[in-house]
Order: sequence, then structure tokens, then C-alpha cells
Amino acid sequence: MGLLEMSTNCFKCNTPVNLEVSHRISRQEECDHCGQDLFCCKMCHFYDTSSYNECREPVANRIVDKEKRNFCDHFKLGNVEQSGPSKDNLLSAADALFKK
Repeated sequence: MGLLEMSTNCFKCNTPVNLEVSHRISRQEECDHCGQDLFCCKMCHFYDTSSYNECREPVANRIVDKEKRNFCDHFKLGNVEQSGPSKDNLLSAADALFKK
């Protein structure tokens, strides 16, 4: 059984960014292709240009440069797709463990 992975694209160069699910994005991480900071507003789930301060998180501090790394405690990687074993494959593997 393979590891679950998260996948999203860099907002700047649109190159896929793949991370293990257990992996938390650190402030220092950058896109392997263009060097863009990944822990920034434009990569966040809460980023929304139509919201006040361009953020849907109401208690987040205002961040002026949305493309630079920051210290936001509310950061959550946005536009994430998870991949890995399907639900049916996991159920089949569990059933196989308990069959006699």
C-alpha cells in the first residue's frame, strides 16, 4: 500500500507540488521549479481576492505581500487533491486480513 500524497500547483508557475499527507509545509519551503515561497497567502485555502484583506479567515492578521512567506497561524494549503489507495482497495485489504 502506497503513502497518501497531497498535490497542488504552484500559483506562480503552475508546476505540480507533491507532498506526503503527514508533511506540514514549513515557512522555508519553495517550489522546486521556480523558487516561489509555498507558505504564502496565494497558496492558502483562505486566500480570496473578494474578501476583506483578501482572506476568508476573519481573525487572521493583515498581510500586505501575498506572495512572500509569512507567519500566519491560519495557513492551510489550498487547492489540494489527495491521492493514494482507493476506498475499495483499502476495504478489500482489510477484508483479506480477517478472512480465514
